[in-house]
Amino acid sequence: MSKLLILPVLIVAALAWFWLSGGFTDLATWAATEQRHFQNGIAQSLRSLRAREVGALTALLALCFAYGFVHAVGPGHGKVLIGGYGLGRKVPMFRLVAISLVASLGQSATAIAIVYAGVWAFHLTREHLVGVAEGLMAPLSYGAIALVGTWLVVRGCRRIMPPRVTHDHAHHHHHHEHDESCAHRHGPTLEEIENTGSLRETLALIASIAIRPCSGAIFVLLITWQMGIALAGVAATLAMGLGTASVTIAVACAATGLRGSFFSALSGSPLVTRVVPVLEIAAGLTITVLAGGLLLTALA
Repeated sequence: MSKLLILPVLIVAALAWFWLSGGFTDLATWAATEQRHFQNGIAQSLRSLRAREVGALTALLALCFAYGFVHAVGPGHGKVLIGGYGLGRKVPMFRLVAISLVASLGQSATAIAIVYAGVWAFHLTREHLVGVAEGLMAPLSYGAIALVGTWLVVRGCRRIMPPRVTHDHAHHHHHHEHDESCAHRHGPTLEEIENTGSLRETLALIASIAIRPCSGAIFVLLITWQMGIALAGVAATLAMGLGTASVTIAVACAATGLRGSFFSALSGSPLVTRVVPVLEIAAGLTITVLAGGLLLTALA
């Protein structure tokens, strides 16, 4: 068992060192720099597309996918929620991957809805639309993610508390007090503790991520609208969503794999039922603290 624990411990230690050494700050700086480079390339590909040059649309989609990838490396975009949820809850990898994909494409759909509602119904400018995305939708997303993290903490705390035992006294009187056929419930089983959650929970995960559109997608949608190539802008925005999804899907796979390794190491141990709620609380606290920090920064 100790050998199986080596990999999860090393991964957690490496992430902690990377965080404390300022690696995440450097990574965010790199992502912001790369985004500016890709924005210049996107602008050039849009001019080529308008001139109907061969391969312009392919180049635009490839650049937008790459932009979505590097943009997702920066803060936000649900990585903390997906990773924390995958660590704190027993979720099939395919299901968490599907949540990551739908949520990322949901961000693209939100951007499309905001831009076309803004230009058609309210005649908003780019500054107004970016203000809506960053000043309203981003804080709402961070707040929703923090609420999901808080819910994980609350649920973990409920499960770690001793369960109340209730007996049907009439039934107990009918059978002998030592009759093994009288099967009373003294607490949840591990399978019940590891319940993967309801449809409402899945929708909450998707909505809390999807509610925040990408400012780069808003830029592309507005430019292509003004250039008369709106469908290309929609396709480019979806390509950005797929680029973002590639990061969150990788996080989902890593989180479920790390959790699986951890519990494989604890297989057969009487501690496993106690570790489950503790891990859920730890994941929830991490999500709440990081999302809360992003929320305070957005509101500052």
